[in-house]
Amino acid sequence: MEKVRKVPERKCLGCMESFPKKELVRIVRLPDGSVQMDLTGKKSGRGAYICKNKTCLKKAIKSKRIQNNLEVEISEELVEILTGEIEN
Repeated sequence: MEKVRKVPERKCLGCMESFPKKELVRIVRLPDGSVQMDLTGKKSGRGAYICKNKTCLKKAIKSKRIQNNLEVEISEELVEILTGEIEN
């Protein structure tokens, strides 16, 4: 009998739907307070997840869900970096 592994799911902060963790992009607040994209999903720090599309990112930023989740202010410069990462 083979053991069935449970696929970890996370909720997108834009559309508020649950997806397998690997399908989402992780945004992490590092211990030094900086915020960046975590494509490996392994960086230590507080993480927030969004779908790989711009509308979810815009929605999550407009509703301040990312800021509230990471407990940090998101600068316009960071929004541009995140949007650029998602587009690629």
